[in-house]
Amino acid sequence: MTIRELLENGVARATALSSPGGVPLSYQGLRSLVSETLTMLAQRGIGRHDRVAMALDNGPEMAAAFITIASGAAAAPLNPGYRAEEFEFYLTDLQAKLLVVGRDKASPAVDVAAKLGIPVARLVPRPERGAGSFAFEFAGAGAARRTAEPDAAAPDDVALVLHTSGTTSRPKMVPLSQRNVCASARNIRGTLHLTPEDRGLVVMPLFHIHGLMASLLAPLSAGSEVCCTPGFNALKFFSWMADVSPTWYTAVPTMHQAILARSSNNADVIKGNRLRFIRSSSSALPRTVIERLEAAFGAPVIESYGMTEAAHQMASNPLPPGERKPGTVGTQAGPEVRVVDERGNPVPAGARGEVVIRGESVMGGYESNPAAHATAVIKGWVRTGAQGVMD
Repeated sequence: MTIRELLENGVARATALSSPGGVPLSYQGLRSLVSETLTMLAQRGIGRHDRVAMALDNGPEMAAAFITIASGAAAAPLNPGYRAEEFEFYLTDLQAKLLVVGRDKASPAVDVAAKLGIPVARLVPRPERGAGSFAFEFAGAGAARRTAEPDAAAPDDVALVLHTSGTTSRPKMVPLSQRNVCASARNIRGTLHLTPEDRGLVVMPLFHIHGLMASLLAPLSAGSEVCCTPGFNALKFFSWMADVSPTWYTAVPTMHQAILARSSNNADVIKGNRLRFIRSSSSALPRTVIERLEAAFGAPVIESYGMTEAAHQMASNPLPPGERKPGTVGTQAGPEVRVVDERGNPVPAGARGEVVIRGESVMGGYESNPAAHATAVIKGWVRTGAQGVMD
């Protein structure tokens, strides 16, 4: 029910995190890094009820920083490409107690943090100790030091805080508990039949629920290896594939299309590094792209449906021999899923209505926004705002 418990599934000497061409980090090494990081935070007065904002580029250090911080505080990954005014909004809304940035990264977030009186920790990579290994350099004196051991996170403590996109309104803050994210990791692990023999290639950004849950937490919950790249790069994808020999990857449709466009020139790489499956989520994947991906890679393409408020996955097409239906999001794959009318009553099969969800991975409610929460729940179910049809 907590991230620290989830990490116990990995065999001590097995690889947890890796990077193309880098030194791997074992599960025992990752668990030790969790303890070290939480002690560093506790010495600065930061514990399980505090918010730690992170503005870090993709890569193993971002993955490790998220895992370690979220194991004993509330991690709030932010897009490192935000402008100063965006950082000011998010850091203020989060009431962040600390901002983590890269040691050599020039970020407007640092000046914003100084303006808001938020301490800054510079992340110093230690790649020779294993992928993702790091230490913190704290700017200035920081908070008063103390020697007490960090408190263990409880299942209902907040592990992750993200904001909805806010395209038509103020972004809503979504706090996800340890219980929520671990339930989601289990759901995805079960859908994909992940095992310690799997190796996933991370190309999704790790400030997004898709990347954090499907690329990172789900495979770690299975004792799998997670290979972290610097972020999606269609020109490097096949060289990474040849170097790493992944068994799967998950991405959004635009990424799949860019990979597909270069697949014919990399047929030998594909043949020599067979994938068990390919996963797609975050928006609809055209049927033609599914067919062409499957033909190019000789592997099934699994389309899934998720949202931040559900800690990602809500429905998914199954792996073979289960029946996959291109053009659909599959069957419920974690939370309970219904299609209801405007009063919250279930509609018959074939009738259009709003998709609603409930379950262990679903948020308890929006934070600091009671009006949004009041309209987000109907008869105990969380409204997705999406229209759907059950066949």
